[in-house]
Amino acid sequence: MPDRALTPADLSRIIRFSRGNAIISDVETPENWTTISSDTHFADDHLSVVTERIRTPHRSEAHAWTIVRRKSAVVVAAMTAEGNFVLIRQERIPIRKAIWEMPAGQVDQLCDFGSFRDVALRELREETGYELAPGGETIFLGDFFSSPGFTDEREFLFLARPVQRAIQHHTYDDAEMILECHEFSPAQIITMIADDTIRDANTLSMWARLVAKEIIQLPHR
Repeated sequence: MPDRALTPADLSRIIRFSRGNAIISDVETPENWTTISSDTHFADDHLSVVTERIRTPHRSEAHAWTIVRRKSAVVVAAMTAEGNFVLIRQERIPIRKAIWEMPAGQVDQLCDFGSFRDVALRELREETGYELAPGGETIFLGDFFSSPGFTDEREFLFLARPVQRAIQHHTYDDAEMILECHEFSPAQIITMIADDTIRDANTLSMWARLVAKEIIQLPHR
């Protein structure tokens, strides 16, 4: 089964970003949302912090808001032929914890479906040592905003199935801070979500999308 291409509606929501080290939002400004001013407080290769004064469709007076602009990212649900999912346990310095989550990574250039798919499969291999099996498929499942109250970060969701281990003794990049990688059944993941073992927005959002699209079936209670 071939990879599913993005529809024109999907593509209309994507904007290239790269202008030196500036982070350009991939969020289009709809009509009647007017940017009055934008002041940058900090910027590097990964994010910028800006305060903007915005006039919204429902407010006549401009409203100031401080925003963290981040590059978009891909999240990969890697499903094996047996129906298990590949998760990594990764140290996360901001929360001082090591947590189980699905592979993910930032997209340096937003171009077309091919680039997103390529980044998703590259992140899968780099973070887990798994790759798409011959005859496998990569399905675009949509996107979500990770925390729209303060950031425009947008995550693009991909299902890769079936995947297989490409490297028997995979060596993790120390910068990724990955401790281990394992396969988990859907039942195990449901338990991990219920008991707060899985707590990151990427994995929770991906799981909700897999359930909503009936790619996985929840057990009847």
